Amino acid sequence: MQVRGRVLSVASECVPLIKTGGLADVVGALPGALAKVGWDMRVLMPAYRALRARLDDLDEVWFEQNLFGGDARVMAGEIDGLQVMLLDAPHLYDREGGPYSGPGGDWFDNARRFAALSWVAARMARDGIDGWKPDILHAHDWQAGFASAYLYYGGSGGVASVLTIHNIAFQGWAPAQALVDLRLPPDQFYPGALEYYGGLSSLKAGLVCADRITTVSPNYAAELMRPEFGMGMEGVIAQRASVVSGILNGVDTGVWSPAVEPMPYSVKSLKGKAANRAAFCAEMGLDVPGPLAVLVSRLTDQKGIDLLETCIPDFIAGGGGLAVLGSGDALLEAAMRRLEARFPGRVSVRIGYDEAYSHRLFAAGDAVLVPSRFEPCGLTQMYGLAYGTVPLVSSVGGLADTVIHASPAALTAGVATGIVFHPVDATGFGLALRQLVQLYASKAQWAQVQKNAMKQPVGWEASAAAYAALYAEMLA
Repeated sequence: MQVRGRVLSVASECVPLIKTGGLADVVGALPGALAKVGWDMRVLMPAYRALRARLDDLDEVWFEQNLFGGDARVMAGEIDGLQVMLLDAPHLYDREGGPYSGPGGDWFDNARRFAALSWVAARMARDGIDGWKPDILHAHDWQAGFASAYLYYGGSGGVASVLTIHNIAFQGWAPAQALVDLRLPPDQFYPGALEYYGGLSSLKAGLVCADRITTVSPNYAAELMRPEFGMGMEGVIAQRASVVSGILNGVDTGVWSPAVEPMPYSVKSLKGKAANRAAFCAEMGLDVPGPLAVLVSRLTDQKGIDLLETCIPDFIAGGGGLAVLGSGDALLEAAMRRLEARFPGRVSVRIGYDEAYSHRLFAAGDAVLVPSRFEPCGLTQMYGLAYGTVPLVSSVGGLADTVIHASPAALTAGVATGIVFHPVDATGFGLALRQLVQLYASKAQWAQVQKNAMKQPVGWEASAAAYAALYAEMLA
């Protein structure tokens, strides 16, 4: 296939190398999806300690002295089918812990660590590397926000830039005095450019300098212009509204599919789902006469987890059951444990994250709960759709874009794929759970909703086509 263009994707994490959230899934999936429509995308990310063993199999393609405090090199090659470039800067990334924090909390120099990634990305984009020069620099979230700024202020070299906001709650703040240390132009420190509430924000820098801005769902793009969702950035987003668009994420349907589970099933035959549920309940000691709801989530207030302790008891009284997998806020973890202790045989809780176990939950569950207060896109509800595990979601962000509410009209028309509620409070969530119990009791309607859900396209094809169209527009 003829190459339509080249894209340098810059991010802090990428599946299958390292993952803390959905950002990594997107960054890892996009290159393969775009290759099918003629775009050559390569990923630049830091060489964290956990990735240093991979460096021996790569070739050095870039060297820079004194990259924010030490020498650095870029090692490039193919890893697990991805064309990857790892920024090897031991003084910044060779540390025990995660990408953003260690045993004592967030790394004190995160602004510098990810400014370094952005600096190298802008230079590589401008100058090309080892015979390969991108047409577009695609930066992801605050960790790569400065890349667009460095490209803009230092000369683009004919390269266009796009910044994708995966979650605007994380903004990459730094004090104003870091301006020179981060190699940013002092004369641009004013509200219309780099200044952000008296300091710096790598995300804002990217927003004001990028040629295009995308978010991970159309509804989230609109929400970000409102104070309740914009997290202080709503004015910046509104000012650049003409270049903002929303492109839904997809999921890897080769991995997230009931057809590849140990007890497979399909939309044509849901008997395998019943077998998965029966096996799971037997193993966990659950006896659930009504719908088995699953929750696979970070346990935070953003995800609406605090609503469960209030609302689940009535759901249990109506015949429902709950299986939880997640970790996060200690108080919410304790709340989940209390539910399990209060309702033995009806509630099962596992604190932590286990990819294989999450697959089992989607295969076994009747419904998946996503009561988020805000959700840029969300992958959980898409997994639910793929597995016929009916999503019960709040009407925010990508949740509203991907789930068709089981209203009377939608049920009559035969198009409903889940339950959508608003506002995000105990009353709204409680009523949605009550509707879940009632819908489950109507076997014909329930089966129709399950099948509708499984027929929804949740793969990367449409998203890749949308990104390809955006890139082509930028080049034109």
